[in-house]
Amino acid sequence: MYEKELQTAVAAAMQAGALLMKMSRGKLSVKYKSPIDLVTGADRASEALIISIIRKAFPGDDIMTEESRDQRTSSKRRWIIDPLDGTTNYAHGFPVWCVSIAFEEKGQVKAGAVYNPNLNEMFTAAKGRGAFLNGKRIKVSAEKELVKSLLATGFPYDVHTSPENNLANFQKFIKRAQAVRRPGSAAIDLAYLACGRFDGFWEIKLKPWDAAAASLMITEAGGRITDFTGGRYSLYYPECLASNGKIHKQMLKVLENR
Repeated sequence: MYEKELQTAVAAAMQAGALLMKMSRGKLSVKYKSPIDLVTGADRASEALIISIIRKAFPGDDIMTEESRDQRTSSKRRWIIDPLDGTTNYAHGFPVWCVSIAFEEKGQVKAGAVYNPNLNEMFTAAKGRGAFLNGKRIKVSAEKELVKSLLATGFPYDVHTSPENNLANFQKFIKRAQAVRRPGSAAIDLAYLACGRFDGFWEIKLKPWDAAAASLMITEAGGRITDFTGGRYSLYYPECLASNGKIHKQMLKVLENR
């Protein structure tokens, strides 16, 4: 039932969240991976803490994480970690960021945790066991009309230079939905969709760690997640369309006219 894996993810996310909150009150070291893609000392400290907790509990497992490339093994048991999703928000003191930890086995996410310490919100899910917020079961919204829906999205780090930048899709959806939000953390966006705060989400060029844990929450909460054609969703393919299921076809129709 992957209970130990889920509890390890929760414990690691909570400890990393507490560390990030503490570090946010001090002076941050910031480096740039690209003109608008940054990493802080807090990212690396959070990552090191999470890895140490997972290594202690599951020494031989593969670990895929945003900032390190030296934690990989040949194991079919894989942890997918974003130690700080929403780094730009974090660096600016904008309290929309989280820790995301997922456990994947043989290509399927089996358990995951997304923790937002700013609101003390812990989202969890385990395959076949439902999705939860602070221990209470959650489900997607019941909205059936795109025009009445609140959507979320984001933009890739190469938005300044690449023609594949999501701006055209944003323009189309802003005219068809009730509203579109761009909070700056895909993991939070998807977790919010799972608990009914958003009705739909789309984004391009996501990395596995951006959506791994929250993608399981979508399906366990009764939602749907696919690529932009309605095909099977993969963490390792750069298109993500998620919804409450009821507006999914309407969103696909918008994306058809790219």
